[in-house]
Amino acid sequence: MKPIVVGARLFAVAFALVLAVSGTSIAQQQESQQQRAQSQPGNNAPVWRDVRSGREEYTSVKGRETGVLVQTYGETWRQLKNGWITPIAGWLIAVVVVVIGLFFKWRGSIKVHGEPSGRLIERFTPFERYTHWVVAISFSTLGISGLVMMVGKYVLLPVIGYTLFAWLAQLSKVLHNFIGPVFLVSVLMLIVIFIKDNLPRLYDFKWFANLGGMISGEHVPSGRFNAGEKVWFWVGVVVLSLVASASGLVLLFPNFDQVRSVMIEANVVHMVTAGAVMAISLGHIYLGTIGLDGAYQAMRNGYVDETWAKEHHEYWYNDVKSGKVKAGRATGAPVAPQVQH
Repeated sequence: MKPIVVGARLFAVAFALVLAVSGTSIAQQQESQQQRAQSQPGNNAPVWRDVRSGREEYTSVKGRETGVLVQTYGETWRQLKNGWITPIAGWLIAVVVVVIGLFFKWRGSIKVHGEPSGRLIERFTPFERYTHWVVAISFSTLGISGLVMMVGKYVLLPVIGYTLFAWLAQLSKVLHNFIGPVFLVSVLMLIVIFIKDNLPRLYDFKWFANLGGMISGEHVPSGRFNAGEKVWFWVGVVVLSLVASASGLVLLFPNFDQVRSVMIEANVVHMVTAGAVMAISLGHIYLGTIGLDGAYQAMRNGYVDETWAKEHHEYWYNDVKSGKVKAGRATGAPVAPQVQH
């Protein structure tokens, strides 16, 4: 029994020494705090220094980072978001809108030079068109709601006031969260459908060298999609849209126990890629609506006149006429190109 008694006494002595040292340390801290409170009333810097240290402290709620009260990385994110990403993305989109407006005023809608033939070629199947419209509508919804959340407090809040902006911001958040997965699924389908026709070809270099004839007005042959559309497909749809969607999923499902640094980095990636793809998409939207006569009707109705097809996508037109590419035929004028004299 003697070893047990001796061990117990040694443990008691060691424990008492620890208590004494701890008590002395606590007493010294309390004394230091009392002196600081008298000499520097209201100075909570030491407290907040400990809070912002990032050290893992005790908490009864168990989980990743639950013991960290304040993460200083969040302040870095706030300054980066408000000082750099938001203003750059907002001004970039505004500049692109102005440039497109000036170009349209100078060039107008690009029209077909030849007379309509009355013979129609199916450019897009119903499935291709439906998939495209799901992508287009969901993308537009995400873009508008995202802009409301990103730059709304700088642009809309001073105009419409706090009450209306709060309602609009909440609506934008809900739409953004629920439409995001729809966009991701539809854009994956779009990539599978159109990837073959967007593979680079040697004649794409000639299209780039002449900017597709948009400045000079000359005829530049291309395949089913021209080089500009291919750039939009690979950069805007494949890269930027998928990266924005992946980072959005990280933000949308925080229940997978991501740490705050991962959420912050995902938010930065999401804002940068989303801002870039929105700016680039404006050129695609412009040419698909008012910029290129007949383009919107082609996606809406599926058919284009042979004259339109030959002038804008001659290589694809030749493949259809030779039977190398299968496409439906019709007669009439669902897409009636305006003749440029």
